[in-house]
Amino acid sequence: MVINNDQLNLIFGALSDTTRRNMLIRLSDGEMNIKTLAEPYNMSQPAISKHVRVLEKAGLIDKTVQGRESIVRINRNRVKQARDWMDDYMQFWDDQFDAIDQHIQSKEDKTDE
Repeated sequence: MVINNDQLNLIFGALSDTTRRNMLIRLSDGEMNIKTLAEPYNMSQPAISKHVRVLEKAGLIDKTVQGRESIVRINRNRVKQARDWMDDYMQFWDDQFDAIDQHIQSKEDKTDE
């Protein structure tokens, strides 16, 4: 599935915050309830809920309700889509820099003659 610019904006906007990045790191070990996810952070429950909503809207996490608990887990497919997009651009820029290096080298070779 190709990721569009609106989705990328949501993903990278969500990843722009340290707390949300740390939440994703914690969730990389497996799913957990929001109370457990919130434990290391010195912030209110509404603030935690806002961070979770941003991650969920970006598609980086999935939330399910089990009884009275909300369980969150990483959406690995969405993370992979963002990583694949970055990998494509890494390859593009690597190719561009290689072409610049070759151009500079050819200019240096001509001045050495």
